[in-house]
Amino acid sequence: MAPQATNSAPIVVIGAGVIGLTTALSLCRAGYTNVKVIAKHMPADFETEYTSKWAGADWVPFSSRGTREMRWDLESWNELSKLARTTPGAGVHFQGKTKYYRNKDLQATELDLWFKDVVHDYKLLAKNEVPAWADWATFYRTLTIDPSIYLHWLQSTCIELGVQFKRASLAHIREAFSMVSPEPALVVNCTSLQASKLGGVEDKWLKPMLGQLVIVENDVDGIYGLSGDDDMDASLGECCYVIPRPGGGGTAIGGCSYASSSKDPDMRLAERMMKRAVSIAPGLVPKGAGIEALRVIRHQVGWRPHRENGPRVEQETISDHQFGQLHVVHAYGLGGFGFQSSYGVAAEVVDLVGSCLSAREDGSSRQI
Repeated sequence: MAPQATNSAPIVVIGAGVIGLTTALSLCRAGYTNVKVIAKHMPADFETEYTSKWAGADWVPFSSRGTREMRWDLESWNELSKLARTTPGAGVHFQGKTKYYRNKDLQATELDLWFKDVVHDYKLLAKNEVPAWADWATFYRTLTIDPSIYLHWLQSTCIELGVQFKRASLAHIREAFSMVSPEPALVVNCTSLQASKLGGVEDKWLKPMLGQLVIVENDVDGIYGLSGDDDMDASLGECCYVIPRPGGGGTAIGGCSYASSSKDPDMRLAERMMKRAVSIAPGLVPKGAGIEALRVIRHQVGWRPHRENGPRVEQETISDHQFGQLHVVHAYGLGGFGFQSSYGVAAEVVDLVGSCLSAREDGSSRQI
């Protein structure tokens, strides 16, 4: 790969979740030499509103064929796969995933996964290859990401590349232009749910969607999922997945997705999640044992940054009475797919930053 031309234009990234950190890293790799991150929360924090800390996480796209979200996911697969092969300290690993289906939830002929030729060893499992309570299943090898390791790796790598970090809470986006020196030529807004309150942005389309996990010491031999069961509460967006975290992270059991800003785990929901996990993931507990054999590390909740009309990844020029024209690139509202879309989103941000700076150099300040 040819070396990138350097660009000393000062850039500030607001937010140190997976999107903010991946954006800062991608800007450095694209040749930007003066990148700073301002954030209320950092990877060492344990705050519910710091969404990335509480993810599962694995690479299983929700995107549709031919969309920009599909492009984001595919580019992220390529980058995360490289890490899984070359950088074990990043906390990214290849794992087998088995998802069981009931015909009443979905027929095998209705399944259309665009990524089945991207993941490894994809196959359908017939009725005689699955437990009696399932009708069929899929198996493939995909990626898991342990946020407790990966977020720290991202931050450390950014620091090694010269990124400076500053902890601060912003009331208005204009503060990002005055808080550091030299004044940034452009700010990248990766503030997640905070974008709903951030002055100058105040995105009313954002709302928190609560996710809940149980982290246990017990190990399991792969990722497992279930299409549904008769006890799942649709109002809580209940689902079932089990994600191992190699490297001492235990196993994550989920999950749910519903509109809420509660910080408290629902223990009845947690019990249902654990029972499902024990039933679908062989080896999670000794044969014949139940949830009493799960060694719980913690119950946790996090708020996914859901944006009702889709993620916002675009450039904007904001007219401000104090600072004039504020050049901003937004990247937030990824909901529950921030990790698996992160490198694709960051690549689009890098392109938008380049276009904005080039337009300014040409003397044409424009709003896209």
